[in-house]
Amino acid sequence: MKKLLNQKILIGYFLQLDLLRFSQLKARIKKNEGYYNQIYYDQLGKPTIGFGHLIKKNEKFLYQKKYSKKYLNTIFENDFNFALNDFNKNYNVKNLSKNLQEVILEMIFQLGIKNCLKFKKFNKLLKKKLIYMAALEMLDSLWYVQTPKRVEKLVNSLLEYKNDK
Repeated sequence: MKKLLNQKILIGYFLQLDLLRFSQLKARIKKNEGYYNQIYYDQLGKPTIGFGHLIKKNEKFLYQKKYSKKYLNTIFENDFNFALNDFNKNYNVKNLSKNLQEVILEMIFQLGIKNCLKFKKFNKLLKKKLIYMAALEMLDSLWYVQTPKRVEKLVNSLLEYKNDK
């Protein structure tokens, strides 16, 4: 009985660590995305709102209307959960350090899974655990030209903690 209780406590501890990690990751993504309570156009000229939410054709947002932060936070949480689901479907978590998982998650959040999977060399290099070469692929991309500061932060994060498994 005591052993089972200790296992439950340990599982709860690791669950809290994951929630904390996601909390920090979400805060970083929000900071990198910025916040706008009304529609704006991103660097590609696409309508966006909140914390980098790309407005889809079937969504009804009104121009000039200011939306509540609570509402836009809910949209952010949904977007983050979609990114997390896409990550879990397309990447083998067991083979990636926690930090690399976070970098990929942020890439998926910003670019979408389809665009993230287009980084074919990057993804092949990750599978081979050639982190420095994968980082170079991030820098040698149109994504880097469009958002250099963000990509540089992610590359630095990737290289700084490459062995954090």
